[in-house]
Amino acid sequence: MEILYVDNHLLVVNKPAGQLVQGDQTGRPTLLDEARAWIKTTYARPGQVFLGLVHRLDRKASGVVVLARTSKAAARLSDEIRNHRPRKSYWALVEGAVADRGQWVDRLERRSYTSQVVAAPYGKEARLNFQCLNRKQGISLVEIDLETGRHHQIRVQFAARGHPILGDRRYGARQAFFEEAIALHARQMVIRHPTSGQDMRFTADPGRAWSAWKNNLSENARRYRVVRQDDNGQHFEVARNLSEQDADRLIADFEQRGHKQTYDKEAQDG
Repeated sequence: MEILYVDNHLLVVNKPAGQLVQGDQTGRPTLLDEARAWIKTTYARPGQVFLGLVHRLDRKASGVVVLARTSKAAARLSDEIRNHRPRKSYWALVEGAVADRGQWVDRLERRSYTSQVVAAPYGKEARLNFQCLNRKQGISLVEIDLETGRHHQIRVQFAARGHPILGDRRYGARQAFFEEAIALHARQMVIRHPTSGQDMRFTADPGRAWSAWKNNLSENARRYRVVRQDDNGQHFEVARNLSEQDADRLIADFEQRGHKQTYDKEAQDG
C-alpha cells in the first residue's frame, strides 16, 4: 500500500494488485486492515480506528482507492459516488488492436462472481469512453474514462469485443500477466473534498507488474496536450506535446496555485 494523500478527512492509497479491499471468506489480509494499522501507528491512536470504504476495486486490479476517516466524510463521499460525480480513469493492457478511441454502451447483468453483456431490457446500463495510447505485438495500452461503475464493467465490455485484459482468465484472456494480478490499474480519480468542496485529483503509478509491459509499449508513446474548460464548456489549449507525466504535473501545479478553471489532459492524434 502506497499513501498518496492524507488529511483529517481522507486517506487515499495506491492499492497493489492481489490485495482484497475488504474481508471475505478467505480471511486474507485486506487494504482496510493495513490502512487502519497505518493510521493507528502513525498517529498513535488508541482503540479502534474508523475508516469508511466508499468505493471498491477488484482484488486483482491496482490503483487509487479513496477512504474516509470520519463518518461525515464517508456519507458525503458515498453520495458523490452514488450520483456519479467523481471522474475515474483507468489504464488497461488488452489483447488485440483496439480502435483509436470510442464510446461503448452496453447492458450488464451480474451473475454471482461474473457479469455479462445482455440485451435490453435486462441488466443495467454501462458506459465508458476509451482511447488507445499505444499498440505493439498484439497488445494495446488503453486509457478508459468510466461513466458508470458496474460489476467488472471494464473487464466485461472489453472481453465482449474480443479484447480481454491481460491475465483475466475469468473473461477469456489467453495472455498471462502476473501472479494474482490483471493488467487493470485505477490510474486517476477526481473527487470533491467532503469538507472544503474543492476538487481533488489523485494519480497512482502502476506497480512492478506493469514495468516490463509499459516500457515495451513506451516507444513512440502518445503525446498529450493540456486544455482549460471555461464556464460554457468550451476547451482552450494551454500546452501541447507533453508526456503524460508532464501533463499531470502541469495540471497539479495549476490546481495547487488555486486556479478556478477546470484543466484536463487529452491525447494528441499526431
